[in-house]
Amino acid sequence: MNTPSGTQAKQAADDAQDSTAVRTLARFGYAANGLVHILIGVIALQVAQGGGGSADQSGALGALSSSPGGTVVLWVCTVGLFGLALWGILEAFLVAKGDTELKKWGSRLKEAAKAVVYAALGVTALRFAMGDGSSSSQSSKSASAQLLSAPGGVVLLVLVGVVVLAVGGVFVYRGVSKKFLENIAEPGGTAGTVVTWLGIVGYTAKGIVLGALGVLLIVAAVKHDPEQAGGLDEALKSLTELPFGVFLLGFVALGLIAYGVYCFARARWPRL
Repeated sequence: MNTPSGTQAKQAADDAQDSTAVRTLARFGYAANGLVHILIGVIALQVAQGGGGSADQSGALGALSSSPGGTVVLWVCTVGLFGLALWGILEAFLVAKGDTELKKWGSRLKEAAKAVVYAALGVTALRFAMGDGSSSSQSSKSASAQLLSAPGGVVLLVLVGVVVLAVGGVFVYRGVSKKFLENIAEPGGTAGTVVTWLGIVGYTAKGIVLGALGVLLIVAAVKHDPEQAGGLDEALKSLTELPFGVFLLGFVALGLIAYGVYCFARARWPRL
């Protein structure tokens, strides 16, 4: 049963979600997320061709900060990503999906988790905009080391790895099944076909990367070695150790670029 205060809070959240400003911020956030993925994909493609670079959020934002006008773009990305995090919080608060309370709470947790991810990326962008960026890989290793040193840390890190691996599987599923089309007001004609293929390739590639990251976390837990954990950069580079790994990394790199372009399409044709 809804209390008067709860009803008022929900109405306030509903009004905020309907505001043009919040919706515009969310669209900027999708575009910012797309730009980050495109830059990560470009760096990963360079790595596949024998080049260097850190193929993760820090590497992408660092490359952006060193480019002409990059600081301004970083500030815009920061605002957009925080706006997207706010949108996720509102979605979690107002979610009405599912015909049971259990399903509704599952949807709320999913939206809240996405909000946390966007907020974390926003914080990273903010640090680079302020000239105080740091390595995502080292942060991941440090977090893994702290977790491993805690009571039951090995089990917890394994669980984190399993969750990340599962999320990767969800991305692959959403790509192959085209479930991502539920999140975009798909344009018609050739544009719609292009957007669909960008989503299929992009979601599948991101799922592969997240799967590799989950495996690295599980290995780090089993070996009790946080150096094995790393982050997105290590996950991408680990693909080169597989048979035909260079080609796989090249495909994933192009897939991340495709995902980034899809995010721009989602910013252009959002289903908010």
